[in-house]
Amino acid sequence: MGRFISIVRRDLRLALRQGSDSVMVVMFFVLTVVLFPFGIGPEGNILARVASGVIFVAALLASMLSLERLFQTDYEDGSLELLTLSPLPLEVIVLAKITAHWLTTGLPLMIASPLLAVLMNMDSNGFSMLMLALLLGTPVLSLIGAIGAALVLGSRRGGVLISLLVLPLFVPVLIFGVGLIEAAIGGFAVKSQILILSGILFACLALCPFAAAAAVRQSVE
Repeated sequence: MGRFISIVRRDLRLALRQGSDSVMVVMFFVLTVVLFPFGIGPEGNILARVASGVIFVAALLASMLSLERLFQTDYEDGSLELLTLSPLPLEVIVLAKITAHWLTTGLPLMIASPLLAVLMNMDSNGFSMLMLALLLGTPVLSLIGAIGAALVLGSRRGGVLISLLVLPLFVPVLIFGVGLIEAAIGGFAVKSQILILSGILFACLALCPFAAAAAVRQSVE
């Protein structure tokens, strides 16, 4: 656990030094949502109807911006090869890097989302479920994205390849995340959506670090 935390701290320090990545992700998220009222008009009812979908899709796309650099920087400077040779299992190292990625990407998106929900005239009943949906959904985006980032290590135009690889896998998170928010706004039961999102998260926690570690090991070798 101590080594795990050390890797997380290391990646967080590197992210703070290169703060432009996290700022870029949040700015993309904010600007994407802000542009929608200009495109579809300022009518409150229309904005409220599409608010949950717009915010969740914008968060999904924003989280993808930094996926390419999840392993790429360490791969280029040789740090990744040293990490694979360390006594710590590669799966744990990958999970630590995913954790750091979520802390610098998913968590800022969650913090910014309530303000954007107000901008989009979302019903107040959906605010808490919006936060819960992002809390359950954004870690899944980082976990699945790590597999794509590992698979494209060393390839040119990796960002485009990651998008093609992981976007179809993000669809269930999008469907049930938006469904959770809409159910809360409509006054319906939300237990099933919460359980499904939680199940997806736990399944990804169990499988994605191993798949990403195998792809990293193959790229390094």
